[in-house]
Amino acid sequence: MIPPGIHAQDPGRFRRVLGRFPTGVCVVTGIGSEGEPLGLAVNSFTSASLDPPLIAFLPARTSMSWPLIAPSGRFCVNVLAGHQEHLSRRFALRERDKFRDVAWAPAPSGAPVLEGVAAWLDCTVDAVHDAGDHLLVLGRVEALGEGEATPLVFHDGRYGPL
Repeated sequence: MIPPGIHAQDPGRFRRVLGRFPTGVCVVTGIGSEGEPLGLAVNSFTSASLDPPLIAFLPARTSMSWPLIAPSGRFCVNVLAGHQEHLSRRFALRERDKFRDVAWAPAPSGAPVLEGVAAWLDCTVDAVHDAGDHLLVLGRVEALGEGEATPLVFHDGRYGPL
């Protein structure tokens, strides 16, 4: 039997229900106009197409980092490993120096690939669409790589390895 529903406009209930879906945790990185590394944590990431290879993620309209990355037209999605919860928390902050003491190497685009990630996808912006209080960014994958680590997962308000 399906329990009675509650109207989807209840933001607290909507958030709790969505929290029942486990998501991976990623850091989207790029290079700013002055050559500085930039990044933001996202858990709204998915594959979009195999041919051509497209991915999608949804930064909040209130993001301070995405507007600094977007003008370059390039970014890298870093799929965090199970032991990298600290990076998710750091890149979720609204501070400028998120890369302090964070080891990384440039992807072919120059965007940072964080050391020890489970996987990375280096992309060019294919399209950006309005999506309510977020933007839907489609990225064309130009290069990618994978590590040995299992991914970090977020479910029901908690982090954990897969």
